[in-house]
Amino acid sequence: MRQGRQVSLNGRILPLTWTQQPENSTSGNFRTWIADVGLMQSAGVDLLSAADSAKQPVQWFSVSLTGAQSLAARATGPYRYLDVTDFARLAGWEISADGNILKITSQSASVTGIRQAEIESGDRIVVDLDRPAPWQVNFVDKPSPSPTPTPNPPDDPTKPAIPLQNLSAAPNLETPDDPTKPAVPLQITPAAPIAGQEWSIAIDAKVAPALLQDTFQTSKQLLSLKIEPDGAQTKVKVKIPLGWRPQVFSLGNPNRLVIDIRPDSLVEKNIVWAPGVQWRQQYQNLGTARFPVVWLEVNPRQSGVKIRPILSNPPADQGTAPLLQTAEVSGAAAAINAGFFNRINRLALGPIRRDNKWLSGPILNRGAIAWNDRGEFAIDRLTLQETVITPANQPLPVSHLNSAYVQSGIGRYTPEWGTTYTPLSGNEIVVTVAGDRVVSQSPGGAAGTTTFPIPANGYILALRSDFFPADQLSIGTLLRLETNTFPADFNRFPYILGGGPMLVQNSRVVLDAKAEGFSDAYVRQTAIRSAIGRNAAGNLLIVAVHNRAGGAGPNFAELAQILQQMGAVEALNLDGGSSTSLYLGGSLLDRPPSTAARVHNAIGIFIQP
Repeated sequence: MRQGRQVSLNGRILPLTWTQQPENSTSGNFRTWIADVGLMQSAGVDLLSAADSAKQPVQWFSVSLTGAQSLAARATGPYRYLDVTDFARLAGWEISADGNILKITSQSASVTGIRQAEIESGDRIVVDLDRPAPWQVNFVDKPSPSPTPTPNPPDDPTKPAIPLQNLSAAPNLETPDDPTKPAVPLQITPAAPIAGQEWSIAIDAKVAPALLQDTFQTSKQLLSLKIEPDGAQTKVKVKIPLGWRPQVFSLGNPNRLVIDIRPDSLVEKNIVWAPGVQWRQQYQNLGTARFPVVWLEVNPRQSGVKIRPILSNPPADQGTAPLLQTAEVSGAAAAINAGFFNRINRLALGPIRRDNKWLSGPILNRGAIAWNDRGEFAIDRLTLQETVITPANQPLPVSHLNSAYVQSGIGRYTPEWGTTYTPLSGNEIVVTVAGDRVVSQSPGGAAGTTTFPIPANGYILALRSDFFPADQLSIGTLLRLETNTFPADFNRFPYILGGGPMLVQNSRVVLDAKAEGFSDAYVRQTAIRSAIGRNAAGNLLIVAVHNRAGGAGPNFAELAQILQQMGAVEALNLDGGSSTSLYLGGSLLDRPPSTAARVHNAIGIFIQP
């Protein structure tokens, strides 16, 4: 068997996984298999709805393979491969392997005409071709790097932004993005408004100079249209309103590429991607609003399917990375971004429990999802109550476990936090406990300056603002620790990830963002959203909801109704805005990778043989 992770398509190197296997033991011919979502996004091969995970109907110009002629498909670990051998022959592609690179060459094509017209739903651009040609949609505008991180980017209201002025006086405020810095409110200058965003449809076909002289009309949805030659490619560049995407599809006899500029650009699909994993794209209607929803329905009881929390920088709890990278490194077949995090110190703000160990503890009674490998799930608001008890039966409440959320009280840090602890706020008292006995007590000094080892057989207590417990924690004191979760049922689950607010419980909307410590500004915002839910059949719904057709993303009330409408009996909001990313088989399904922010943690779906 030959295999690799790069495809050269007409000379363009693409990160695309492939394998080749001999047809039989004597012919010397190979069958070529390519990862399915990447093939769709890189060459324009449309994956049609499919009810059988082993058969994938496709359409590409006049090449239409459906029914009994559908491409053979197989999900193997993190990817689903399609046998493109016969498709390539019909499409006129030549395929050869060169080490790690699979070379694909299509027949030379030319653009013979470009037409533009208004249609009822918007604008349509038609590119006439003398023969079929691979094409790819690319997002051109990329977010400009900010010289200093902003705590609440305009597109992402889900990041905590209220500065923590006084730990003892305001223990329940949203955590600041950087609790180690002086508590001075950060003044944010709004970015200059952008008239639109540019997309490029790159076609592997040359364009005659005469066609470049054509002029095109603009409209409220087509802000500009440019045709640019680029070597053997032609790029059709369109500037369209923020939040819109071009809808592109191919037609045959004659060969055409159609580019529609319309507010509702989602192509609806229903594909059984692997046993236990179904990929769906559909509009959900709420009154006059139409929300594009991309989601996976996962059967957690399916043999070989495992669900795990995944980190961006394992094994460390600190760090962020694009979900695309995190999912690929972990070997997940599918993933969605999960809990909140601090953008500056890149630490989690909410629960992460893996293999019964708390990598990060709950905060503010916020919603969380818990599960095990038997397919059992629970979604509820979660509190972890820990108490350190002295020999005199003096209870000392612990406010947070392994948490970057800073407030007055006692924080506890175990080896799951890391090998060391560095104070997150100034003037802490750091108490080291080994073998249930206090072995040292030291001033923490300025935030972020002194590192304290965490004993492998113990933990560290960080006393903040209220230093009364220090007298009860002298060296040599033997301590007893009590730990409980509320609800108590959560303690039996080995895997937990946090989010919030809760959206649906017992099939009813239970939205109460203030009860989970979210600010009024956060509750009012509309944004792209990520969510996870469970339906009556016990399957997981892993959901990305984007901007409504011609408008903004959902607010929380709308998100809850969407999940309820999709059949969720329980549902939880996850981190959203620019963090929202839904991954499947080597690619993001819901957005261009360049528009997705780095995230701290995610929920990964693994398919094992």
